[in-house]
Amino acid sequence: MAPQSLPSSRMAPLGMLLGLLMAACFTFCLSHQNLEFALTNPEKSSTKETERKETKAEEELDAEVLEVFHPTHEWQALQPGQAVPAGSHVRLNLQTGEREAKLQYEDKFRNNLKGKRLDINTNTYTSQDLKSALAKFKEGAEMESSKEDKARQAEVKRLFRPIEELKKDFDELNVVIETDMQIMVRLINKFNSSSSSLEEKIAALFDLEYYVHQMDNAQDLLSFGGLQVVINGLNSTEPLVKEYAAFVLGAAFSRFLMAHWRAVTVTAWYGARAFGSQQQAPKHHGNVNVFCKEELDASNPKVQVEAIEGGALQKLLVILATEQPLTAKKKVLFALCSLLRHFPYAQRQFLKLGGLQVLRTLVQEKGTEVLAVRVVTLLYDLVTEKMFAEEEAELTQEMSPEKLQQYRQVHLLPGLWEQGWCEITAHLLALPEHDAREKVLQTLGVLLTTCRDRYRQDPQLGRTLASLQAEYQVLASLELQDGEDEGYFQELLGSVNSLLKELR
Repeated sequence: MAPQSLPSSRMAPLGMLLGLLMAACFTFCLSHQNLEFALTNPEKSSTKETERKETKAEEELDAEVLEVFHPTHEWQALQPGQAVPAGSHVRLNLQTGEREAKLQYEDKFRNNLKGKRLDINTNTYTSQDLKSALAKFKEGAEMESSKEDKARQAEVKRLFRPIEELKKDFDELNVVIETDMQIMVRLINKFNSSSSSLEEKIAALFDLEYYVHQMDNAQDLLSFGGLQVVINGLNSTEPLVKEYAAFVLGAAFSRFLMAHWRAVTVTAWYGARAFGSQQQAPKHHGNVNVFCKEELDASNPKVQVEAIEGGALQKLLVILATEQPLTAKKKVLFALCSLLRHFPYAQRQFLKLGGLQVLRTLVQEKGTEVLAVRVVTLLYDLVTEKMFAEEEAELTQEMSPEKLQQYRQVHLLPGLWEQGWCEITAHLLALPEHDAREKVLQTLGVLLTTCRDRYRQDPQLGRTLASLQAEYQVLASLELQDGEDEGYFQELLGSVNSLLKELR
């Protein structure tokens, strides 16, 4: 049986009723929706919630009274809102989850509290009190800082110059800064100028001597022609110019640094074979004034060669052979010694030009005892230098054949024998100074092979050696009493005894 359809007049009221029910249900749902299912950002919601809680906590703290925590040497739990004094040691107890505090160092804690605005004897402070105190503290600190800054700035201005002035001075200094080369050129021009006074020329030479001590500076002096200008200064009619020109040349020929003959005391070690046999000379390590006795490599070969070619050797010998002040001859002798050291070609030219005769005349003049000792030292140096050079060539084979041949062409010992230096040296042993006697004894030792017969025929030498032996025996015994096993006078006594033994 087929279903019966409802008349259309009844369907219309049913449809309207159904629509009203649906609208009522929708309105009910909207009014009772759950906020947890709203489309919002979870992170922003959480942040806003945290801020609301913190604000609420601060408001609660502002309304409350803040209590100051009093730390001890034992850990104590901190209550929320308690103020912890500076210098306290605070930790988080991982077992209880509470913050704890105690004193870190009692002295440090007391020092931190000293002079502070916080009074720990006061039991309570409100947050407004703390804020007000902090504002006053900052204001007072700024005022004190301002006063201190002004005082410090005033002190700095009093003690120091402004940077602008310093920069200006530095700019001016940079204009006048000179290299050693430029200074030497200026000094040579000053010395060589016809408009310069004698004092200005002497001052220029004196300053120049300081710079040419350095080997490179001496070679620079040669490079721009300054060396020849100084050599020509030896021809001056002014003794002072000759003296200081020789002073500069002596420094330029040598390579030692600030240790030249100007009363400089150094420690000299003598290890030469001074007695012509396998016996070693006594080593003296006392303080002596050294004239030519410097390091073995104490020459400037390039400058020495140019000086020989420029006629320096002839000019130096002329000054020594003529009447000149003693101070001038001292420095000329210094220049001569520096020129001859480690330069066999110059030594051979020295012998050819009659250098031994010039020196013999010099030491025989009255009042030249100081020069005599220096001449004897020069001769000792030249003899031992040639001896060492020949021995080194035989033992090491390192010396060049040309230089060895040059040394073999220097016939110094025969020249000394012919010029009577055996007797001259022996008579110098009568000098009263122990240092002079030491140098003479050394020279007698190196001349012993050549002068043995003449020494034996000289009765005065025998008497002098016997007198020195008695004198130094007494002095050596005093040294032994003082506990000196290798004293200076014992070494001199050994030298005297060795000579006496060789001459028997």
